[in-house]
Amino acid sequence: MVEPYNKERSFGLSAIGQIALPVRDLRRAVAYYRELLRVPFLFEAPPGLAFFDCAGIRLMLDTTTAQKTASGGSILYYRVEDIAFAYNTLKSRGIEFEDAPHLIHKFPDHELWMCFFRDSEGNNLALMSQIKQRSAS
Repeated sequence: MVEPYNKERSFGLSAIGQIALPVRDLRRAVAYYRELLRVPFLFEAPPGLAFFDCAGIRLMLDTTTAQKTASGGSILYYRVEDIAFAYNTLKSRGIEFEDAPHLIHKFPDHELWMCFFRDSEGNNLALMSQIKQRSAS
């Protein structure tokens, strides 16, 4: 007998949307990635963040993470279409989140939402979702 389609059961993470690298000196790090490596620069955003485009995967240089973690570990951001659905599905599987989905930044055409959790080894992971702005009618 074939089991009926179950959206929650079939949900899984796959697409990496962003990787965060902790840095101590943002100005120096931006110059390195922009001038020496020639990674396409996207934008800077307070507090202490700079973003680059690595063939569709965003690289975030982050001074705030460097201050929080002695190990200097990276953060993997999984891109999801519906962050509330992904959050609730993973919570139902026993994933403990550090926070609920929340707004990170408003762009002219979309909002960036995220929430954070740790894997079984204590590594930082996150869900990220770009939500299109609805035009005012």
